[in-house]
Amino acid sequence: MIERTTETQITFEHPFVLDGLVAPLQAGTYRLVVDEELIEGLSFSAYRRVGTHLEIPAISAVTATRQFLQVTAAEIESALLRDAGVSTGNPAH
Repeated sequence: MIERTTETQITFEHPFVLDGLVAPLQAGTYRLVVDEELIEGLSFSAYRRVGTHLEIPAISAVTATRQFLQVTAAEIESALLRDAGVSTGNPAH
């Protein structure tokens, strides 16, 4: 099975919470790692997401220990939207 890993950076302007965490994470830039596998048997290249992980703490944090928290794409998208709502002063968030 052919797999690929993509790393991107996402930035939160405010502390944020994710499912499964007891305490909020600090604002900052985090590394998001997405693992995908090739869907075989198609006439074109397509990949299926098999894992999404957020590296914690934030990239700027000075620490010897880093962890990867398994998350869903929807969970990250929701957290980013909430963060954007807070930063724009949207009273619904």
